[in-house]
Amino acid sequence: MSASRPPDPSRWHAVATRDARADGRFVYAVTTTGVFCRPSCPARRPRLEHVRLFDSAQAARQAGFRPCLRCRPEHTASAADDRRTRILAACRALEGSPAPRLAALAAAAGLSRFHFLREFKRVVGVTPGDYLAARKRARLQAALGGGEAIDAALYDAGFGSPSRVYERTDRLLGMSPGAYRRGAPGVRIRVGCARTVLGWVAVAATDRGICAIELGANRATLEARLRTRFPRAQLAAGDPALEEWLAAVVAFVEAPGRGLALPLDVQGTAFQQRVWRALQALPSGTTISYGELARRVGEPRSARAVARAVATNPVALAIPCHRVIASNGGIGGYRWGIERKRQLLARERTAAATE
Repeated sequence: MSASRPPDPSRWHAVATRDARADGRFVYAVTTTGVFCRPSCPARRPRLEHVRLFDSAQAARQAGFRPCLRCRPEHTASAADDRRTRILAACRALEGSPAPRLAALAAAAGLSRFHFLREFKRVVGVTPGDYLAARKRARLQAALGGGEAIDAALYDAGFGSPSRVYERTDRLLGMSPGAYRRGAPGVRIRVGCARTVLGWVAVAATDRGICAIELGANRATLEARLRTRFPRAQLAAGDPALEEWLAAVVAFVEAPGRGLALPLDVQGTAFQQRVWRALQALPSGTTISYGELARRVGEPRSARAVARAVATNPVALAIPCHRVIASNGGIGGYRWGIERKRQLLARERTAAATE
């Protein structure tokens, strides 16, 4: 049987629910559009009376239908894998010079501009514009760090006008291109350390705010980490403002119910910043899974990207990544130690229960 009419109930259920497990088993065609699709096609569901089901794409073609450009039912890969492959190809195109325009990227992916934007954000976690900006910033940082001349580095990274970069240096580099090229020798970072019930804590800050909070077993380890992170900056002893922030961090460890609101100077992609803001909104004493956090930032299918953003958090406690746990209720990972995370959560639960 090449087609079923009316549609077989089990197959129609797969179409209605966009069940990717049915891809490759059959295709459905829509008589009003003349197009046939995979069961998982993201297109609007047709009315039942307009649907015909075929055992293969070839049978649908023989019946006069043409393949859908969105789900590409004649490809052997699953629809999800195929869409991901096209989006990753778009990422590679954006890394070229010059970067193609949005219309060209969408056309190459076989999608409309609207669906391309939605699919790109679903797969990558940010818009094509944000992705391109991040890649250009990374190329600029690498070129300047390697000692390349400033103007050459700017043009090689894809910036058409040096003046535009100088106007946005705080957002792009945190300093001028010249200072970044020299390894930030003039950037002064104040550092303070203190002992807590969880071990030692180090707080580092620029003139704009706290740029790092580290947890560790001893002071020497923390200072070594900061020297590795800021190899050419001038690390200086803390001043009264930093000592006040350090005291707030220590007080939070001792009594986490008080909360922790500090001025931060952290750099990250647009997607990372969204994840970090969502973490800061979590009340003390609560936890959230990576999947739920992904849904909360509007990216329900980007749990892995969310996990990477959580793992790159540069300021322990101030951005409370310790409140993210595994979906099965397990403790999950923590860059500053699983046992330290377990103690933090226990102390927060206790503080919340006594309020």
